[in-house]
Amino acid sequence: MRSILEALYCGDIRPEETIVPIDPKYRALNRKVSEAMKIWEKKLSATELSQLEELLDLRSKSGSMHSTASFIRGFQLGALMINEVYAARNEIVGD
Repeated sequence: MRSILEALYCGDIRPEETIVPIDPKYRALNRKVSEAMKIWEKKLSATELSQLEELLDLRSKSGSMHSTASFIRGFQLGALMINEVYAARNEIVGD
């Protein structure tokens, strides 16, 4: 069995591809987005629709970059908390 670090290094762990929010409002929100896109597809010309899709893609990329930064910051914070716990171990348990 591979270690988690090896699987992460080899690209076998990709949380961004498998995470689905558990908030019950998530799927309803995505349905609303899909319905709104269908409405805009009928209203806009092909060029305008393409421009809208490009804008939405840019917004998605921006959101993804923010999610990546948030994940990294959260992971770093968790690691720092573990360091603090280990540093305080001798004070609490003693040797």
